[in-house]
Amino acid sequence: MSAAAAPLVMGVVNVTPDSFSDGGRYDDPQRAIAHGLQLLADGADILDVGGESTRPGATRPLLADELDRVVPVIEALAAQGAVVSVDTMRSEVAARAVEAGAGIVNDVSGGLADPAILDVVARTGVTYVAMHWRAHSDRMQQLADYEGGVVEAVRAELADRVAALRAAGIADDRIVLDPGLGFAKLGHHNWELLRRLDVLAGLGFPLLVGASRKTFLGRLLEDPDGEPRPVAEREAAGVALSALLAAGVAGTPVWCLRVHDVRAHRDALAVAAQWGTQNADRAATGKERA
Repeated sequence: MSAAAAPLVMGVVNVTPDSFSDGGRYDDPQRAIAHGLQLLADGADILDVGGESTRPGATRPLLADELDRVVPVIEALAAQGAVVSVDTMRSEVAARAVEAGAGIVNDVSGGLADPAILDVVARTGVTYVAMHWRAHSDRMQQLADYEGGVVEAVRAELADRVAALRAAGIADDRIVLDPGLGFAKLGHHNWELLRRLDVLAGLGFPLLVGASRKTFLGRLLEDPDGEPRPVAEREAAGVALSALLAAGVAGTPVWCLRVHDVRAHRDALAVAAQWGTQNADRAATGKERA
């Protein structure tokens, strides 16, 4: 990706009854398809279809239920020309999703939950997003201990995953890394990772960042009684963060932003792009005068 390229926008399509942000709103395939098409109209580059909630404390669905949720949605959206990602940790779901038209496997476990998913990716040649992960949702927050620093630990653990992906036969140009904001992370861990994305980018792979509506934003905006801002009221903070990331404040370009309200984040990217254009024009004018 060119250093000057704006981040792609990945729109979230949760086909679940219990996702933290919009659980139950799109758990019917027809509603999920309609939502995905609206996200496309709003400017999504990629649609990320998931059938398992990974919010803290969530229990896993049965394999059959996850397949029933995502496969018809992926088939319908891919038939409309959408670039579709499947958000899954299961090799069986990944294989069926790719058959249905998914071109990206977005695995929050980075292959740790089901190592066979790496074989599916290697065989099919799709793009693979490997997120930093330590455990399933029911216990991940018990593992938010980063002696020596969260940035260094996440970098080292992602490097281990890259080695596993390469060993499975996945080509470097098919690998994307995700710092895993909110997964086995406390609030300050997320902010440290966002400020030092350049360290993770040093591994040599594109970065996907998924901050939209997460708890650390709610904690930032807590009320005087210490109650976090409700999920539905965190969007503005996420949009501000997208604008900052797109403007390069983290010291490195981000390949893609995973968001819920695509239109709002598209607006943020437009602002960041205009800001960059103005600064580039000013710098060029200054050189000419010199």
